[in-house]
Amino acid sequence: MIQLKDDIKNGNWTLFLDRDGVINKRPINDYVRKKEDFKFMNGVLDSLSLLKSYFSPIIVVTNQQGVAKGLMSMEDLDGIHQFMMREIEKNGGKVDAVYTAFQMKSEKGYFRKPGVGMGVKAKRQFPEICFSKSVMIGDTMSDMLFAKRLKMKSVYVGTAEDYDKERWYLVDYRFLDLKDFTKYITQ
Repeated sequence: MIQLKDDIKNGNWTLFLDRDGVINKRPINDYVRKKEDFKFMNGVLDSLSLLKSYFSPIIVVTNQQGVAKGLMSMEDLDGIHQFMMREIEKNGGKVDAVYTAFQMKSEKGYFRKPGVGMGVKAKRQFPEICFSKSVMIGDTMSDMLFAKRLKMKSVYVGTAEDYDKERWYLVDYRFLDLKDFTKYITQ
């Protein structure tokens, strides 16, 4: 574990973040449908302020099938992401881009994680990204498989109860949340 911290401190690393369950609280059996539903996880705003010194770019990759289901519009989702970005910036952090996959989970498309489309799109926009010097932080095995397919370091955040023990081999590192990961990197 020490090696990852040391490698990142040597610079030129990219941070990929899932949204629901990493940046904001994941609604149980529902979706964040409007900005009023978007609640930042504890310590995320401070973490993103600190992590910008260690990672560039910082990218959010998020599956949002609620759009395909008609539960929210593209305008609703754009408003949620604009709100998220404003709040992060107001608190001294930064996110360089947000990529969204709208496909239904049953479609298993190229863009929907664990498909790699959002990562490839990010690489086109930010050619300096080297996937072997990238970290993907997520709270699902889909996020971990996305990381593995692109040869990134995979960081699972969540409790032991949420952890899929049968797919542990997809996880390089595990932390309680983004705040816990940030503490590890910055100390």
